[in-house]
Amino acid sequence: MTETVEKIGAHEVAAWLRRHPKFLQQFPDLALSMIVPRDDGPAASLASYQLEVLRDKNRELSRRLQDLFAISQENERLAVRTHQLTLSLMRQANAAGTLRAMAASLAEDFAGDLVQIVLFKPLPGLESADWLQVISRDDRLMQPFTDCLKEGEPLCGRLHPDKQAVLYGARVEEVNSSALLPLEGIGLVAIGSHDPNRFYPGMGTLFLRMMGDALVAALHRFDA
Repeated sequence: MTETVEKIGAHEVAAWLRRHPKFLQQFPDLALSMIVPRDDGPAASLASYQLEVLRDKNRELSRRLQDLFAISQENERLAVRTHQLTLSLMRQANAAGTLRAMAASLAEDFAGDLVQIVLFKPLPGLESADWLQVISRDDRLMQPFTDCLKEGEPLCGRLHPDKQAVLYGARVEEVNSSALLPLEGIGLVAIGSHDPNRFYPGMGTLFLRMMGDALVAALHRFDA
């Protein structure tokens, strides 16, 4: 009998069991007596092994659910803050107040360590501020931003040194990651962070685009 089993071969037995997955239901005692070798511990019965596999899967599912719940909570908080920012921008009586409200919200509500706004032309009533620069769109300083302005999509991560130097000047060493929002026909908004992992390539930019769009729409209300 031993010779017959050996001639059948382990691969044939495994293939037959795959074609008959309910085999052990007919012979439940086999599930209890079969031994499964394990790399990270002693051998266990098939039933114990299956139970441990199910437990591992449950733990992994629980971890994923916790991660999804945390992400959903953070997205909800971002949605609320973005909505509040939009309302604040639309309540302003002039373009200068709108831009000041944007800078203040990014620093306070969105915890931007170093907020910088670049305008292509000055706004009436907007005095100088440490977060504001006025640079003509045709100025050579804007050359590093050509692709970003053309594509109109936010950039996240560690910006190129040429961009960093224009945006943050003497404080460039304080910034380890940034979110850069191009504003069509208006300029740029940069949110700098001390944390190198705060903004990173590939992160979601939906809320960043919404904030940029809200600012552009709010400023266009005051176009002459």
